[in-house]
Amino acid sequence: MEGKKDIITVAVVNFKAATGDKEQNLARMKGFSVAAAKRGADLVLFPEMCLMGYDYFINEEIKMEEKIAATETLQGPSCTALSEIAKEYGIYIVFGAAEKKEGSDILYNSAYAVGPDGFKGAYQKMHPFETESIWCEKGENPFMIDTEWGPISVGICFDTYQFPELMRYYVSKGSRLYLNPTAVIEEIPKECSRQAFINYYAPTLEYGVLCNTIFIASANLTGFDDTNYFGGGSAVIGPKINPFFETDVTYYAGDKDNVQEGIYLSTIDLSLATRPLFVKSKYTGTPDYRPELYKKFL
Repeated sequence: MEGKKDIITVAVVNFKAATGDKEQNLARMKGFSVAAAKRGADLVLFPEMCLMGYDYFINEEIKMEEKIAATETLQGPSCTALSEIAKEYGIYIVFGAAEKKEGSDILYNSAYAVGPDGFKGAYQKMHPFETESIWCEKGENPFMIDTEWGPISVGICFDTYQFPELMRYYVSKGSRLYLNPTAVIEEIPKECSRQAFINYYAPTLEYGVLCNTIFIASANLTGFDDTNYFGGGSAVIGPKINPFFETDVTYYAGDKDNVQEGIYLSTIDLSLATRPLFVKSKYTGTPDYRPELYKKFL
């Protein structure tokens, strides 16, 4: 994308969902979106399944018919309400919710995206985690948002932590910013639960930055939902050039220890996302990334 911008202000939201209360969650999402926009955000990222809460859909005591009835399409009322805010303030908003297609009762764990010009689309989680498979189908397609900063890519939680192929694909296609709406649980009141959460949550994100030399924005649920306690830690992380001119990783906004609900925001320079594995090497004239070779392994 010629003439793409480099400087973008990204906000991630540590969000405490009210289980099954779409009206309350949406009202707070609208409030956080407006507040982030007034602080200069170009893009606001909310966590996985924040519209109804994560626990509502994995609760097997709630009938599937009720879950289907609570689920909206891309152009449903909730997405429309946030789309109006995106248009008014000229921002992008990405948030997690259950999704159904028009004329279908099949549900997906999705990330909706709206922008200054309206609905941008939705990503359906490719790798549902454990009990999610009880209520949702597996997504099939990668998804990138076409923006003035180039393509911004999306993966959800388990997609990010256990399947690095998705992020690699996006980076090979030019993405310099990867969005991770997530719902990572902290197992309390077990001893060392916070350290266990951090040891799972942070290293994979940090490795994604170090390996791909891109920025990652991650928004997690925080606090109790219904039965689960979520660990927060929403952050914007990315590359930093150290004194040896090597890529290092730094937290530009938020941190992995933070459980406080709120907005964490930073202005970042995407020109630091150099993606060296995916551009022509000065030594060989070809990229080090070789997808045509990897296909032979399958």
